[in-house]
Amino acid sequence: MTKGRIEHVNLTVSDIERSSALFEALLGWHQRWRGAAQGGGETIHVGDEHGYIALYTDGADHAGQHKGRPLNHVGLLVDDLAESEALVVAHGLTPFGHGEYAPGKRFYFFDWDGIEFELVSYS
Repeated sequence: MTKGRIEHVNLTVSDIERSSALFEALLGWHQRWRGAAQGGGETIHVGDEHGYIALYTDGADHAGQHKGRPLNHVGLLVDDLAESEALVVAHGLTPFGHGEYAPGKRFYFFDWDGIEFELVSYS
């Protein structure tokens, strides 16, 4: 049987700088690549050596986004949930849906474009 993993997720956002800064602070990531996107717009790949989130903008009106909206949320694993929550708040976002379950803890937040993220910690 083959094995796989998620290599990247591509999200349309209104401000790639703002979104990149959030993930850099929250996850210790860096900008791996930045440049023009296919069909116009601009993209930043922010992540680490194992994967990344591609942040795409077409100039804030999202006219270049041709996909549907079936996405429920993006789950991100963090070492320190309390520190991560403080960073989310410091970026002007509101955590909600805190919960504990075996084996971890979690909370959710919406970014500036209405994309839902779940932060989870197993420590």
